[in-house]
Amino acid sequence: MITIDPRETPLAKVHSLFQGVISPRPIALVSTIDKEGNINLSPFSFFNIFSIRPPILVFSPSRSGRTNTTKHSYENILEVPEVVINIVNYDMVEQASLASVEYPKGVNEFSKTGLTPVASTEVKPPRVGESPASFECLVRQVIPLGDQGGAGNLIICEVVLAHFKEDILDDQGRIDPQKVDAVGRMGDNYYCRAHGEGVFAIPKPNTKMAVGLDQIPEGVRRSKILTGNDLGRLGNIEKLPEKAEIEKVKGHPEVEQALGEGEESVHRLAQKIIRENKMEEAWKVLMAFYL
Repeated sequence: MITIDPRETPLAKVHSLFQGVISPRPIALVSTIDKEGNINLSPFSFFNIFSIRPPILVFSPSRSGRTNTTKHSYENILEVPEVVINIVNYDMVEQASLASVEYPKGVNEFSKTGLTPVASTEVKPPRVGESPASFECLVRQVIPLGDQGGAGNLIICEVVLAHFKEDILDDQGRIDPQKVDAVGRMGDNYYCRAHGEGVFAIPKPNTKMAVGLDQIPEGVRRSKILTGNDLGRLGNIEKLPEKAEIEKVKGHPEVEQALGEGEESVHRLAQKIIRENKMEEAWKVLMAFYL
């Protein structure tokens, strides 16, 4: 474990370490406009959602670490406090990256990137036609976070109108992450793609009173076989199996063999069952050994 004090560490190293590990970050492709009508389009990975009612999105255009200058997006927002935040997916990520080039003020990145401007309904900046979802926003607050190179400027935006492409929805009208095919920003030149096996589901523990890891036998908690994720899944069960249910599984040939071979074999069998998402059965196998 290395420990650094960001106040005493060169900016480039802090930037690399922080952005490399605080990832992946969603990407906001933000369109703005100045008081003269010049449009700007720029991507920001310091971005997320912070409230639903009211719907608040926040992003941060940082001051340049090299020149300590502010971004045109930030300057435009001070003149016209309206933005459109467009979500970036895999099909458009290279074009979105091209929008990060520091073109001179007044250059329209829609033209440089080939992305399609679509007139917004409630705000002046256009939205991006290729984006799977776009959010028309009024800027409610701008909070400068410092005056040195690398300092952010927190832009707090209230969504007044949201647009979603129908082809990213499932048959129940919910967002299908496989269809969105979103990308995330990582450190250096790395990105990741939320698609295929990279997308997985975890049952939400806040829908019930989970038993927690403290109810798991010590021998299971110190297992050399079961991972932290395996233990987390075990702890997410609502109640422990009854003794009669545990006794029943002992007669199963696979369980009987594992019990005869010892603790590690029981853990391997339980892990196999956990990966099949049969949590109650996994608990019964484990408790058959420890009771």
